[in-house]
Amino acid sequence: MLIQIAIGSGLLLCSIVIAASSALVLEALFQAASPWLLREPHRPKLVLLLIGVSVWVLGVITAGVWLWAAVFYAIGALPTLEESVYFALVSYTTLGFGDVILPHQWRILSGMAGANGFLNFGLLTALMVEALRHVRLGQHEARRQRG
Repeated sequence: MLIQIAIGSGLLLCSIVIAASSALVLEALFQAASPWLLREPHRPKLVLLLIGVSVWVLGVITAGVWLWAAVFYAIGALPTLEESVYFALVSYTTLGFGDVILPHQWRILSGMAGANGFLNFGLLTALMVEALRHVRLGQHEARRQRG
């Protein structure tokens, strides 16, 4: 049990580091694109921004799923990489179909993967909303200053 908790805790931390690091990169990109984002026309840029941030969220989620899948496969909890990715995806998204399950000695990891996914979905959704809100407020302020 302690080994599962140690492995799961390490994976949770790695996943958080991936999300946090990518958020810093995204923030730097927003900072660099700020003058362009604040110029008219605003609506097409908001659509592009929404698409870009959504792809970023999917990328972070995908990285988290692959991280868990690689470990499930490496520790021999699941026999194939495909089954490991499937199980990681189902656990991470908290669907938990139950058609593939971890062996008894690794089952705590499935709950930790679900908790990690639940946490990341909430965090990434909050970051996405905040990024869009920040850009939109900047656009309104730029429009107000121009007249």
